[in-house]
Amino acid sequence: MGMEKKTIGIAITGSFCTFDKMTGVIKTLTASGMRVIPIFSENVQHMDTRFGKAEDFRKKICEITGEQVIDTIAKAEPIGPKSSLDALVIAPCTGNTIAKLAAGITDTPVLMAAKAHLRNEKPLVISISTNDALGMNFKNIGTLMNIKNIYFVPFGQDNYEKKHHSMIAHVEKIPDTIEAALQGKQIQPVIASPF
Repeated sequence: MGMEKKTIGIAITGSFCTFDKMTGVIKTLTASGMRVIPIFSENVQHMDTRFGKAEDFRKKICEITGEQVIDTIAKAEPIGPKSSLDALVIAPCTGNTIAKLAAGITDTPVLMAAKAHLRNEKPLVISISTNDALGMNFKNIGTLMNIKNIYFVPFGQDNYEKKHHSMIAHVEKIPDTIEAALQGKQIQPVIASPF
């Protein structure tokens, strides 16, 4: 299936340590001919961290995609009625976002984008990055895995010796996961070897 000419939303939440990898993924998607629409959570928009400044990251993503960031709930809501995305990827998807998505909470631009997009019965791809995947969020991940039109980027434990509950997606598999999801398939295996 040709991926060019597809419009993909990339919703980014606050797992700041993954931003460099996500920048590379976004470059890969745009280079393949996809239109990539960035969507930022409030934390991504405003928090400067040891991994970089929020405004620098925003400028970089806008430059790569050639698009303006969807940065409010009001701007994310029309994704539903306009059916503007072929697929939506939440990457990285933090434990906080996983829990709220599983509970049906819509209080950030990313969650509104997900809710709006799912109403169109199109693929929502989750690329987890959470320290509690095998703890408090284990049940929420299971819930999401059983919801129609939700797909997961393969993920594994990133540091099983020191962070026993932490899991992170193999972000290099995001393009393949999107392609499979657009065909209604979950890429396998979902649980991949530890990093």
